[in-house]
Amino acid sequence: MRIISPLLFLAIPFISLANTAKIATPPIEAVQVQQSSFSKIIPAYRATYTLLHKSDPVGTAIRELSYLEDDKIKYHYETDISWLIFSDKRSETSIVTIKNSQVIPLSYDYQREGTGRDKYYQWQYDLNAKTATDLKNDKTITLDFSDGLLDKLSYHLQNRIDLINNPEQKRFIYPVISSKGSVKSYEYLYDGKEELMLPYGLIKTIRLKREIIEKKRITYAWFAPELNFLLVKLYQVKAGSEQFEAQLTTLELK
Repeated sequence: MRIISPLLFLAIPFISLANTAKIATPPIEAVQVQQSSFSKIIPAYRATYTLLHKSDPVGTAIRELSYLEDDKIKYHYETDISWLIFSDKRSETSIVTIKNSQVIPLSYDYQREGTGRDKYYQWQYDLNAKTATDLKNDKTITLDFSDGLLDKLSYHLQNRIDLINNPEQKRFIYPVISSKGSVKSYEYLYDGKEELMLPYGLIKTIRLKREIIEKKRITYAWFAPELNFLLVKLYQVKAGSEQFEAQLTTLELK
């Protein structure tokens, strides 16, 4: 197990005392990620993030990937937020497989609890039968997976693979099945390069942008080429008001 530690920092958030050496990552080549070698490109890992609201820490997030039997991959994301009288815990898990650089979803689970109404969803996917089953409501619908249909979490993994395969790509579009069974296109556009100081340390990144005009919402995502395009920062603003920010704190390779 290898642990990549964050920099030490003063009471003023994210101001570094000194540089901390990171474990070197081999240069990234624009090669096709094949299922048999996928674990060599993206090893199993656990990344932790600090969640902020208007620069104040309000919670933590975890993103992790692990390898299961039968060439299956478990991709998991969870958040835990506590702010004033508001609390929110969310967990998403996708079970997928990889074939010719394409993420193939097998199941998706979502749970949310805290202030307000709790929610959960469970879906299973069958590409051969072209069906998706809503286990919560015992309902099966027909879907066309030929265009690379993904669930609301697994498209993040597909985006990372696409960045590894083609670092110069400027536009990314993913058909995503919602928790209610409808399909929407998620589009991200290249938005420049930036060097960031994070709790993890100083790191060079590329930035993608997703804008939903009808909801007046913009999401920015930063990825680090030296970490095989791991997501290192996320920032969302709605109608000009900051919603949240996530910053990479630690990265543990398993």
